[in-house]
Amino acid sequence: MKMARYEAIKSALVKQIQAGKLAPGDQLPSEHWLADHYRVSRMTARRAVTELVQEGLAVRQQGAGAFVASQRATGSLLHIQAIDQEIVDRGHQHSCRVLELCKVRPPVRAAKALGVGSRQVAFSKLVHSERTSDGIVRPIQLECRYIHPAWVPDYLRQDFEKMTPSQYLMQVAPLAEADHVVEAILPDEETAALLDMNPGLPCLKLTRTTYSRFLSAGGKANVVAYTELFHPGDRYQLGGHLTTGN
Repeated sequence: MKMARYEAIKSALVKQIQAGKLAPGDQLPSEHWLADHYRVSRMTARRAVTELVQEGLAVRQQGAGAFVASQRATGSLLHIQAIDQEIVDRGHQHSCRVLELCKVRPPVRAAKALGVGSRQVAFSKLVHSERTSDGIVRPIQLECRYIHPAWVPDYLRQDFEKMTPSQYLMQVAPLAEADHVVEAILPDEETAALLDMNPGLPCLKLTRTTYSRFLSAGGKANVVAYTELFHPGDRYQLGGHLTTGN
């Protein structure tokens, strides 16, 4: 079967990326150039580039065109590290946008984990973005965090665009234990929009329950936070190195 024209353009670009002729951060040929070079319509050229973006091989910069995507960001399954520190460790810049900071009645799973019943808890909703060395800014994590009101009473008074929730909690309620669950999901429309991703592509969801002994006179680890973290599946992965000692 003859390859569709947009598929032929896409295939040619993929081969250039795989061969290193187009490196991470390099700008892709413009849609106008592609249309002229391959003698197709602008719509056909646009579809080829759009599919590269949807598959995570390219990213769009408003007003600047499309660029070859950097390698996927990697978090750890074996230790907990704040997203801002992950980004800095990769040599990139972190930024944060606070969407919500208020009191809410948590969903059933969060209420059960925190042991608060129907009481209100502190809630924060943030988008963390990463500015790569090639100047591309991409949202990398949507963070929804529910906080036990008894353990961190001043949570809602903080400016989380200057200090992330993780940084603040490590100061007032140092981590003792954590449970986490990782799953692949399809994002809802809001999550996909906030993470600037195609809603038809998978999203990596990490649900984490964190405990601290710092706030307990009896030394028992109390649940401080229940957090849901969402990452674009084509831009983020989890990994780690385990040594057994054998």
